[in-house]
Formats: sequence, C-alpha cells, structure tokens
Amino acid sequence: MILRFVLAFLLVHGARAALSLSPIPQPKKQVIVTGAAGRTGQLVFSSLMQDSRYYPLGLVRTESSAKKLIKDVQCGLENIWVCDVTELDVQNQDGLPKSASEAEAMIICTSAVPAMRKRSLAKAFLKMPFKILRGQKAFDFRSLEFYYKPGQHPEKVDYEGQVKQIDLAKQLGVSHVVLVSSMGGTDPNDFLNALGKKKNGEGDGDILIWKRKAEKYLVDSGLQYTIIHPGGLKNTPGGEMNLDLDVDDKLKVKKIRSISRCDVARLGVAALSETNGKSTSFDCVNAEIPEGSSRISAEVSFREFIDLGKTYDYSDMEEVAEDYSI
Repeated sequence: MILRFVLAFLLVHGARAALSLSPIPQPKKQVIVTGAAGRTGQLVFSSLMQDSRYYPLGLVRTESSAKKLIKDVQCGLENIWVCDVTELDVQNQDGLPKSASEAEAMIICTSAVPAMRKRSLAKAFLKMPFKILRGQKAFDFRSLEFYYKPGQHPEKVDYEGQVKQIDLAKQLGVSHVVLVSSMGGTDPNDFLNALGKKKNGEGDGDILIWKRKAEKYLVDSGLQYTIIHPGGLKNTPGGEMNLDLDVDDKLKVKKIRSISRCDVARLGVAALSETNGKSTSFDCVNAEIPEGSSRISAEVSFREFIDLGKTYDYSDMEEVAEDYSI
C-alpha cells in the first residue's frame, strides 16, 4: 500500500516538474502582407500561414479579393484586412485591425498591373502570316499596347501607395519592411517603363522609375529594409533551382533572367529571419544546379548574400530625395 502511494506521488509530481521544465512557446511574429491577393503576395501570405513562427495579416483591395483569398488559403476573417492602399489614411488608425497595431514586420507586394488592349493583340495575329513570309519574327510582344485602369497606374500604386504603406509601418512601430519590387530599375529605357504609354510617350507608365523612387523613400525612412528585385516572374513550382543574387541589374546579362514566384515568396519569408538586423537591396533570378551538387535553399542563399555586405546603389537618386513627400 505504501509502495503504491510513493509511486503515485512520484508520477504526479514528476509530471508537474516535467511540465514546468518544458520550453514556453514563443509568441508568433505578427506580419502585415500587402497585396496579399496578388499572385506573388498570395504565395507569401500562404507561406506565412503555414509557418508556426508567424501570424500574417493579409491586406487586400476589395471584398471579393478577400473572399477569394480566404477560400484559396483556408484562413480566417481575422487574417484579412480590406483596404485600398492608394486611399490609405495613415493619420487615422481607428479602423486598423488589432493585429496590425501589433505587427513587427511588413511585406509589401503591391504593384500596378497593366491590362492589354485586345485590339493590339488582334492586329499582331493578323500580321503574323506576312511576317513569316518575310522571314521576320512572327510575334513581337513589344508591339502590343497596354493601359492601366483609372487610379491604378504606377505613380499612384507603386509610388504613392507604397510611400503610404512605409509611413504606416513607421507609425505602427514596425521595425522591418520587406519590399518586393522589380529588376531593371537602373535603366530608364527598359521596356516595362513603356507599358501604359502611347507611341508619342504620353500616358501613365514608367513603372520601374516609380518603383525605384518608392525604394529610395524606404531606404531613407530609417527602418530596417529588405528590397527584392526579381527578374521575369514565372508561374512555375519553386524549390527546383538555385538562386542567383546580385545588385544593380548585373544579373540582366545572365542566361537565365527569370525566377519562379514561389522562390520570390521564399526569399521574402527568409528575409524575416535571416537578415541579422542588416538592411539590403538586391536582384534575384533562378540558376541551374551544378551537376553533382544539391540545391541551395532560399534561406542559405539569402544568408550567404547578406554576409557579402553587398547592396543596391541609389547614389544617383540623392539629388531628388527631397521630392518624395506626397
């Protein structure tokens, strides 16, 4: 009888001692993801939802986008914030979700998206037989015409909208902003800048120029930043190729100048844990895995690049830095 009592005592108090020694779970890091309904933004948001270290809040522009995101990612309404970033009032925080006021990081994935004029596509197809007979390239993507919907052009979305998001991050006390931008910002004549413009140069365009101005605003904000410039975005599975990281559009001469959206999302998530408190701005594309080697993860690729101490050069923009206020 006494032996049973002793054994029961040891079992109960031993279990209590084991529980008291078990590690206390760390609180999840609150992260705001803007543009969470976009193709890249949704991949970032979904990755964070599946990562036990983070609690994401996805910012979307419309209620229909919110409903679709909830269905696609299987998240709760508490993970969604419906707000048009171009109309964001950073002075009024009364309508902010609680998780926004507790956020430690923000990943900006918003971007103006051009729409194709269908008439220009029809013209391009009609010209194909004649071009083939002349020995010319049958289809020229650059002959197509694009436009931006009202209020959704690059200056409004990629500059004003992102400036407002950066200002909001500062007001909320967010310590780290990750900005997904685009490669090609050093070349004003890049084809992407012509999208949305007429042949005479008039119209809303210059998307890379406006993106780069927003980047400079973030660099000068005093916040820790990670700016990611992906090459051509591809809707292919991630984690199948290596990543090549460099600065100042040097990767544009590479054989592979594109990258999977999934790999961009992986880099965005890696930036939350692998920066070691350092700010950086870089370009990224996919790269072949050398024969006989194993694939290098986004975390390792990011960490190795950070250790090099390299970052994008914005010195040519210093003379216009004071023009960035809205």
